[in-house]
Amino acid sequence: MKIIVPMAGMGKRMRPHTLTVPKPLLPIAGKPIVQLLVEDIKKVCGEQVEEVAFVIGDFGKETEQTLMDIASAIGAKGSIYYQHEALGTAHAILCAQEVLNGKVVVAFADTLFSPDFTMDHSHDGVIWVKKIEDPSAFGVVNVDENNVITDFVEKPKHFVSDLAIIGIYYFKDGNNLREELQYLIDKNIMEKGEYQLTNALENMKSKGARFVPGKVSEWLDCGNKDATVNTNQRILIRKQNESLIDPSHLNRNSVVIPPCYIGPGVELINSVIGPHVSIGSHSKIENAVISNSIVQSHATIKNAVIDNSMVSNFAQYHGQKKELSIGDYSVQQ
Repeated sequence: MKIIVPMAGMGKRMRPHTLTVPKPLLPIAGKPIVQLLVEDIKKVCGEQVEEVAFVIGDFGKETEQTLMDIASAIGAKGSIYYQHEALGTAHAILCAQEVLNGKVVVAFADTLFSPDFTMDHSHDGVIWVKKIEDPSAFGVVNVDENNVITDFVEKPKHFVSDLAIIGIYYFKDGNNLREELQYLIDKNIMEKGEYQLTNALENMKSKGARFVPGKVSEWLDCGNKDATVNTNQRILIRKQNESLIDPSHLNRNSVVIPPCYIGPGVELINSVIGPHVSIGSHSKIENAVISNSIVQSHATIKNAVIDNSMVSNFAQYHGQKKELSIGDYSVQQ
């Protein structure tokens, strides 16, 4: 089994938090989003993951090493491929064409899910979906009476189905997928200015491939600040029976209301933290009340009451009750 993780996007909707860090490396409950994704896929796939291929932009050597470490942590080889132009989902996957053989999972890095199922390897492909009220911003599928997918539609303008594709796919034959992706490129078959994976899936289906929907009980989005804060809350609740508080943190007259993640070297002074708060390594919180928020590493927060907030690396905030979204190295008073 191999995993391909396309993650070359700029993460513009998450600015200022993605000015110096790619969105898939933003921390949720103490781990990068993409690490949680890869770990959960390993849990459900039911067999050894041989390789994790990350399709990225020019993110720098430090980011590439972090991705290699994430693959190594699940016992897999890591590899890096580059997508230099934003030409769509099909193009992004084909950038890792050397990995497209045998069983392959494609997982886009801005989505998380509840790993409470086991992957079914008996079908040609499995497309994970979630029933939602407004699917117009997503690809959707229709199914027949035998629960086999009959149609793939990318971001329909009119209602087609409420089964939204969450961005995780299993393919029994990666070679077949590679050939169909290459066909789109060779014939310049584009939709809305991009090469779309759903077009390749339609071609495969028309040639006899049978795809079925996989359903998840929870689909967690990290597309903007509010969604990411909510996802942090859900992951903390899921992991509340794990050890989330590093013993090296310093607690002076402070209260931590679980579930919370407290990283190594954190200082808590005369503060109330939680519930649903993640604080990255070596941050300092003094005379503050923080709930339902993400504070990254080396941040300083003093004399503040904050909720539903994200505070990035090395940021400083001395202030008042407020909902925050502060980027790296910012200073606010």
